[in-house]
Amino acid sequence: MGPLVTDEELAHARRDSAFRHHLLIENLNRLLNALNRLRKKGNANPGEARQIREGVDLAVQLASRLQHDDSGSQAAR
Repeated sequence: MGPLVTDEELAHARRDSAFRHHLLIENLNRLLNALNRLRKKGNANPGEARQIREGVDLAVQLASRLQHDDSGSQAAR
C-alpha cells in the first residue's frame, strides 16, 4: 500500500481537525481498496487471511474515529 502518512502530515492532522478527517477518509479508502484486491484474488493462504482480518479490524477502527469526529463536530454546533 505504500507509506500511509508522513510525519509532517501527522503533525498537520494534530493541528487541523478538517485535515485529520480528510486523512482518515483517504486512508480508509486505501485500506478498503487493498482489502478488495485481496478478496478478489481468492484462495487466500493463511497469511493473506490474517492480513484481511487485520485490515478489517483497522477499517472498523478508522470508521469509528470518523464517526466520533463527526458526532463531536456536530455537538459543537
